[in-house]
Parts: sequence; structure tokens; C-alpha cells
Amino acid sequence: MRVACVNADPGVPAFGNKGCSVHLQEVLRAMVSIGAEVDLFTRRLGGTAPADLTAVRVNALTPLPKAEAGPRELAALESNEELEKLLALGAFDIVYERYSLWSYAGMEFAQRIGIAGILEVNAPLIEEHAAYRDLVDRDTAEEVAKRAFAAAKLIVAVSSEVAAYVSRFPQTSGKVVVLPNGINPDRFPVNVAAMIPGDAFTIGFVGSLKPWHGVDLLAQAFEEFHRQERKSRLIIVGDGPERAKLESYISACGVAGDVVFTGAIAPTAVPGLLASMDVVVAPYPKLEHFYFSPLKIYEYMAAGRPVVASRIGQIAEILDHQVTGWLTPPGDTGALVEAFKVLLASPDLRKRMGRAAREFVLKNHTWQQSVRRIFELAFAPSPLPDAVRN
Repeated sequence: MRVACVNADPGVPAFGNKGCSVHLQEVLRAMVSIGAEVDLFTRRLGGTAPADLTAVRVNALTPLPKAEAGPRELAALESNEELEKLLALGAFDIVYERYSLWSYAGMEFAQRIGIAGILEVNAPLIEEHAAYRDLVDRDTAEEVAKRAFAAAKLIVAVSSEVAAYVSRFPQTSGKVVVLPNGINPDRFPVNVAAMIPGDAFTIGFVGSLKPWHGVDLLAQAFEEFHRQERKSRLIIVGDGPERAKLESYISACGVAGDVVFTGAIAPTAVPGLLASMDVVVAPYPKLEHFYFSPLKIYEYMAAGRPVVASRIGQIAEILDHQVTGWLTPPGDTGALVEAFKVLLASPDLRKRMGRAAREFVLKNHTWQQSVRRIFELAFAPSPLPDAVRN
């Protein structure tokens, strides 16, 4: 089977270190592992392909110009012609595309030549860009979405919240299935050595430092916890726009000596850093629309770490309180502190939770399982039965 994998989003470097990049690489890796021949069509490379992805044939789409939002949007829209011409050079069985704001050619090409078009939707991008980034031509972005949704045979939403958003478009009727993010077991073997060893009780976070990830809440909770438990430290893995503010806060609190900022790191370093942590945290604040399928949660679980996370959205569906994780009210720093205190005092509970989390995610949420399911559905009759979509 030959698959055209399309990544037209300039914000997703195919071989970069961002969470979205890891997601894309793991999908590619899972496809290759089950015997698919894969051609990647990507707007941005972000580095060289890992050694185990060198079999993927890479087709570089023309980079967008460095310009104001309006001209960039127009250039992205016009590049659909380039993508269609490149796709026409191959003989594919499936087109698998990561949904982006201005791309419809992949799905329309698949529909036109009579092969399965699969559209992966990770976020309500129109709403996201309108709220957090520049979006000049919203009407055209919505028309592009309708075209891509109408042409797709299957739409894979990473969470129930994303599925609900996508289902507002009549063009998606009978096509939407929810498949959360997953993990690659090979990246998380047992007994990984700690990259930052130490004997202090270690709390950790892995992810981009953006406002909606709640790392400021974690910093506040750590300050309070550290006042009570001096033999403790915090490791923050990742980078982003909140870093300077976080560093300033931590310095002002006088706990900088017990906080490590690693900055951006390669995905290969994540297991060793997680092995350095006694407790791992996803401290999301109260958000009106929580549509994420947090990759960090699945990787935390695969690493066998006890997870403390906000009871919000998909997280509340994945983690079983005090069994595979510890759930706290979103935005509640006091509840985070209490969770840290309980887990510090209960090494056996930490071990049980970590072991149960690993077993659960390895059994239910691997990338290979997800890709096999997607391929099965790609060749199933349309529309999908309700039981499959739900």
C-alpha cells in the first residue's frame, strides 16, 4: 500500500521537536512499521529525518513568503495547485492529510481519482487562529474547510471536543471518528536511566510553554510546596513564549536554585528526562473550550510516571483518579500542592499508579493501533455506522 501523507501547515515542521512534529513523525513511523510505502508532502522540514524514517520519500512544498498575514494566506491558498500537481506524479492508495487552514487539494485529489482521503483534525484551527494568531480572511478559511471536509472519506478527530466542532459542518456527516493521540512503545522501554539524576523529590513538566498549558500554575504550586518540602525540585522541559515570565517569577520567589529549565529538546531526550521525575504534571487552567488530546499525558503514562493532571476534557476520560493518575480541579494550585504532598508521602502509590498507567496506555493507545484502525476504516463502506463514530 502506498500512502501520500500531506502536511501543508507551515507551523508544523515535519522533523522538528514540537509536539505536533512528534505526532507527525509517529504517524509516519507507524505507517512504515506496518508495511506502507509513504511519500511525505510537507511545507516545512524542520531538520533531517530520523534514521528510522529515511525510507519515507520527502517532497518539499514551496515555503510561504515572509509577509503580512493576508499575502501569506493567499500564497497558501494558491499552493493547492502545486500540491495537486505533485500528488498526480504518484500512484497512491490513500491520501492522509493533517488538516491545515488553507489546504483542500489533497482530499479533492483523492476523491477525484477514487481513492480514500483521510483528514486528521487536531484542533478547531479557524477558531484558534482567530483567537491567538492572525486570521485575515475567515470566510475563505471556512470555505476551504468545507471543501476538504466534503471531499474526505474519513475525518479523524483527536478528541470528542474536536469531533463536536467538526460535526457542525454538514459536509462531515457520517465521516467522523474519534481516535486520541498515542505512544510508540519503542521510545519508552523500562528502566531508562535518569538524564538529570538527584535525590530530591522531583516534579516535572514536558511541553511548550504557552499560556493555556498552565505552567504558571505549576510554578505557583511548586513555590508553596517547596516552602514545606525543601528537598524538592522542579524540571521544566520545553520552551515557548511564557519562559521569560516563568523564569522571572521563579527567581523572585527565591527557588531558582531548585528549578531546571531544559529549553527545547529532541524527542529522543524525553524518556531520560521523564525518568528523572518522581511526579509529572499537566496543570491545565480553566478553559472554556478544551479540545486537546495532550500528547504529554500519553507519554507520561508510557514512561510509567505518576501523572497529576487537571480534570478537564479528554484527560478526565483517560486517567482514572488514584489508579492511573491523580486528577485535580483545573486552575487549583492548592489541589496541586496537596497531590504533591500525598505522592511524596506514598512511594508505593506512585509506583502503582505509574505501573497501571503504563499498562493501560500500552494496551489501548499506541500509534500502530491507531494507524491500523484508520486504514481499516479507510476501506470500510461509507457512511460510518454510529457505533464506529462514537
